[in-house]
Amino acid sequence: MDRSENMRRICSKGMLPELAVRSIVHQMGFRFRLHRKDLPGKPDLVFVSRRKVIFVHGCFWHAHDCRIAHTPKSNAAYWGPKLERNKARDVRNIEALGAAGWKPLVIWECEIRSGRTLQKRIRAFLSANAASRSAA
Repeated sequence: MDRSENMRRICSKGMLPELAVRSIVHQMGFRFRLHRKDLPGKPDLVFVSRRKVIFVHGCFWHAHDCRIAHTPKSNAAYWGPKLERNKARDVRNIEALGAAGWKPLVIWECEIRSGRTLQKRIRAFLSANAASRSAA
């Protein structure tokens, strides 16, 4: 299979890390919308009533500093700037969401393996300010 065919098969939605996070969040009883196109970066999970979003980032594509991510040695002149543009775009999207009153959470592919820790982190993120909102 040539490189362009391989790249064509890579999707931006419904990958295993995203499905794992969606499953955890759903089992916790939270309901969400997927990939809202009207929000910067088309967040993977959107909690409209809470004005919160979750991004599930692949360590390679978003250039995370972990053992999973790596910079390809072949065609480095392409991949280096490409991954840097991805990181810059992520920062712009997070800032735009914050300016619009949304709170983002980024979950990295490498963090999904520790399910209990991830569940606690998601619960803390989604439950924050819930008490003050219900008291109002």
